[in-house]
Amino acid sequence: MKSDAVTRGVQQAPHRSLFNALGFTKEELERPLIGVVCSRNEIVPGHMNLDKIEQAVKTGILMAGGTPVMFPAIAVCDGIAMGHIGMKYSLVTRELIADSTECMAVAHQLDGMVMIPNCDKNVPGLLMAAARVNIPTIFVSGGPMLAGKMYDGKRTCLSDMFEAVGAYNAGKIDSCKLEEYEEKACPTCGSCSGMYTANSMNCLTEVLGMGLKGNGTIPAVMSERIRLAKHGGMKIMELVEKNICPRDIMTQKAFENALTVDMALGCSTNSMLHLPAIAHEAGVDINLEVANDISAKTPNLCHLAPAGNTFMEDLDAAGGVYAVMNELNKKDLLHTDIITCTGKTVGENIEGCINRNHEIIRPIDNPYSQTGGIAVLKGNLAPDACVVKRSAVAPEMLVHSGPARVFDCEEDAIEAINGGKIKVGDVVVIRYEGPKGGPGMREMLNPTSAIAGMGLDKDVALITDGRFSGATRGASIGHVSPEAALGGPIALVEEGDTISIDMNKNTIQVEISEEEMQARKAKWQPREPKITTGYVSRYAALVTSANTGAVLQVK
Repeated sequence: MKSDAVTRGVQQAPHRSLFNALGFTKEELERPLIGVVCSRNEIVPGHMNLDKIEQAVKTGILMAGGTPVMFPAIAVCDGIAMGHIGMKYSLVTRELIADSTECMAVAHQLDGMVMIPNCDKNVPGLLMAAARVNIPTIFVSGGPMLAGKMYDGKRTCLSDMFEAVGAYNAGKIDSCKLEEYEEKACPTCGSCSGMYTANSMNCLTEVLGMGLKGNGTIPAVMSERIRLAKHGGMKIMELVEKNICPRDIMTQKAFENALTVDMALGCSTNSMLHLPAIAHEAGVDINLEVANDISAKTPNLCHLAPAGNTFMEDLDAAGGVYAVMNELNKKDLLHTDIITCTGKTVGENIEGCINRNHEIIRPIDNPYSQTGGIAVLKGNLAPDACVVKRSAVAPEMLVHSGPARVFDCEEDAIEAINGGKIKVGDVVVIRYEGPKGGPGMREMLNPTSAIAGMGLDKDVALITDGRFSGATRGASIGHVSPEAALGGPIALVEEGDTISIDMNKNTIQVEISEEEMQARKAKWQPREPKITTGYVSRYAALVTSANTGAVLQVK
């Protein structure tokens, strides 16, 4: 066992003395040491219940003959961090989580790990660590929040809450209605109840083969989640015995499966940042352009919030991720011969997993659309790509052309939107918010929610080198690469330029000549960094472009 390096032999006597100080017995040290990486904290609703998951995982490990050792991972609540400087400190934690977990696992020579994440950057960060460390690992997430319920019986969620602010600012609802949303939108612990980033990534752990059935969908408040955690604790011991490691599971075929199910579910555009980053750690190369190839043959089967009015609890009741995969397998759209953390293949896992609700999970022959939920666009405005959640775009906005309204930060755009300065047909451009330029690539839920709340989501597009929350809907196009801070074309757009978007053809253009583009490029000057101290400044120095997953690389 790897842990022999800290538990066995004469030279390890000092190590054992330190384990003695922790209260470990000789019998415990003769068993595999399993790291339980728990991201519980008291400021993220999706993480406040993880102590229960942790204890259940430990019970499962003990039942199966292992010795659990817990250590923490950090997590940021993107909702609380939204709309202020705190959002610059969200995406950057993905690398902190991966790096710190690597350090703990290798320093203590663990034999295996059970990851207990739940929210946005915590899941991909721990998946990156799993691929990097490459010891047997399984994921047991905290589970999604239940949907809220308004006094009139209408179900609601966090995206409605953000849009309610826009509706209030537009005079469409009063303060009493706003307060009702505030009280009802987030009724329980768990990751927010729509197909936002956290739930997207938790669902994709199942598809990648790193989580058991139901990991992405069983609600946080259900006792079934505790039973899942115990089974996860037991299953890790089987993975250790068979030496099945993350790189055995997260192969090229597994990532292709993840992209396929991503398209069917209508996942957050942030998955287009995280999947390439996880693949990078696993030694697999994902070119974002393959997403369009997969989308072209993958129907969109689900319209969970914010694309529709159904929620994670509905997806779970309908059969969950495996039922979606089984629908896709009817058209041979998945690789079913690859191993997973169950010790079985994808095909064995999904066999017999029926679709129990054809309104929640559309049958493969009756999809919401014949193409997938996410589109990657390219053109002279985004030569290296940009991303849109096409399934959450109104049909009339799939093709749009309008004048650019240009802002060099999110705050200026919010002020203009709330001040009624954005008109029907406009294309709002928010730049210098990319991985380097932000720094930290902020989510833009506030401006997109303000536009939607004002009823302009079918008339106004928004383009940014930043990114969007999974709760965003409308013609919201993010991850524009190269970003403005690198002198990408988005930095050269001027107020009033016509921008043309065609999501059906996967194109995005600013309607100026190449000569004019080059003339503007010659005049462009780099800007001083917005933050010059601390971790975020170091992150900005090492981060790469959004189209490569915004991974860190030493220059």
